[in-house]
Amino acid sequence: MVENTRKNIKIGQKVAIVLKQDQRSNKLTEGVVQKILTNTSNHPHGIKVMLVSGKVGRVKKILE
Repeated sequence: MVENTRKNIKIGQKVAIVLKQDQRSNKLTEGVVQKILTNTSNHPHGIKVMLVSGKVGRVKKILE
């Protein structure tokens, strides 16, 4: 999956993330990537990012 690979996620890209408190409901939050927080090249649950809004979560979808 592209959402699990760090190199596919770019700063300024529009993505849908799942916030920590929304992991059970799988509710997605859309926003623009400000910072990539995951240091490894891939992660099984998605790459952790910070949005411009300040929200932090794991990328579930890359939006165009």
